[in-house]
Amino acid sequence: MQIVDAALADAARRSGSWLACRPGCTQCCIGAFAISQLDAERLRAGFQALEQFNPERAARVLERVRQSIARIADGFPGDTKTGILDDSPEAEDRFAEFANDEPCPVLDPETGMCDLYDARPMTCRVFGPPVRSEEGLGVCELCYHGASETAIAACEMHLETDELEAELTSQIERQGNTIVAFALRS
Repeated sequence: MQIVDAALADAARRSGSWLACRPGCTQCCIGAFAISQLDAERLRAGFQALEQFNPERAARVLERVRQSIARIADGFPGDTKTGILDDSPEAEDRFAEFANDEPCPVLDPETGMCDLYDARPMTCRVFGPPVRSEEGLGVCELCYHGASETAIAACEMHLETDELEAELTSQIERQGNTIVAFALRS
C-alpha cells in the first residue's frame, strides 16, 4: 500500500488543480466494482480496527452493508452465499450493468467520506489520476478538464505493484473477486 500511496501522491503533485479528487467528492463511490480477495482482507482488517476504535461508526457501516446486500442480492452475478463473482463471460456482461447506482456501503452519506479510507481497495486508491490500462490512459470524468493529452500523460500514475499484488492474492485461501458489500458481510 505504501508503494501505491506514494505513486498516488506523486501523480497528485504533478496533476495540481486538474485532479478534482477531494474529501467529500463521491463520484467514484457510486456503483459496485470487483475487488480481489486481498482487497477484501484489507477491508475486513480495517473494519475490525474500526470496531475497536469507533464501534458506533462500525455499526453504521455494518447496517449500510446489510441494506446494500438486501437491495442488490437478487441481481448479483455470482454466489450470494460466498459473495464470489461468477467469472463466466455471461456473468461479466451482467456485472457491467449491475448495481451502477448503488453507493459503496463504507461511504458515509452524511459526510461524503470513506469510513475505511486507510483500508480502501486498490481500485479506490488509483482512481482519479491517469492510469494506463488495456484501453489506454483513463481518468476520472471530473478531472483534467482543459488539459491536453500530453499534459494528462505527464500526470500518469506509475504503478509497479501488479506482480506483488498477484503474489499476495495467490497466498489467500479464498479465491475469486467479490464486491465491498459481500467482503464486509458478517
